[in-house]
Amino acid sequence: MKNWNEIRTALEVARLGTTLGAAESLGIHRATVTRHIDTLEAELGTKLFQRHARGFTSTRMGEQLLRIATSTEEQFGELQRLALGAESEVEGLLTITAIDILVDPLLQLIDCFRDLHPSTNVQLIVSDQTLKLHYGEADIAFRVGPKPNHPDNVVLPMGQLKIGLYAHEKLLSDSAKGFDVLPQVVPDHLAPSTPYFDWVRENSDAAKVALKSNHVATLWQAVERGLGAGPMPNSLSDVRHLEIGEKHDGWAEPIWAITHVDLHRTSRVQAFVGLLKDSALGLSI
Repeated sequence: MKNWNEIRTALEVARLGTTLGAAESLGIHRATVTRHIDTLEAELGTKLFQRHARGFTSTRMGEQLLRIATSTEEQFGELQRLALGAESEVEGLLTITAIDILVDPLLQLIDCFRDLHPSTNVQLIVSDQTLKLHYGEADIAFRVGPKPNHPDNVVLPMGQLKIGLYAHEKLLSDSAKGFDVLPQVVPDHLAPSTPYFDWVRENSDAAKVALKSNHVATLWQAVERGLGAGPMPNSLSDVRHLEIGEKHDGWAEPIWAITHVDLHRTSRVQAFVGLLKDSALGLSI
């Protein structure tokens, strides 16, 4: 609305009868009130108030302005209430992206989230690629590794991904229990640099390599299936796997929940992150 500031000022003058009262009510200077009235009267080509010693009295056109402006103000208030109500309701699409190792605990969390907020639906994008939160490709991203440092993101710690050095029972014998004598699953030069992959690169034997890959999940699955010994998340191990060698505490990687600053305060994101913080499930896997 072109002249809403001036109309709102005139509305306060009509209600209170003085420029001083209107200025105090609106938190503006008295001279600004006078200027707004003059501007509005010039725009409309008619007088809205009669000036006198005690203050301002509305003309017939001023009374019409009071009626219309009051109705408009009420409609703006209703619009604001609707907007706040819509924002407070947890509904609609929530898009989450994560790497595949986080899928199982996230599915448990999504199940709880949907129980609490049945008007929502969730899209889970499982990918090693980093989606662009500032382009709206996802509402929440779960990532593993060094803390992201984009200035427009809100980054929250969400647990740890614990990694060990494992071998499948079918590879083991009384004489073969060490990484150096077992078939090995080894990251190639395109795989990410992490403490556990760097250790394997330094300690692997080309003659013992059973599989090389650039893909993190493939390397973990190869160890799980028994193609060779190598690092793997603790959560993938079962009674068939033996953790070999010394434990490497430095191999645990932090898990982060990342949202864009413009989306962080939305009801859906707040509800999901709040559930994650309060949940006994956590994301330490």
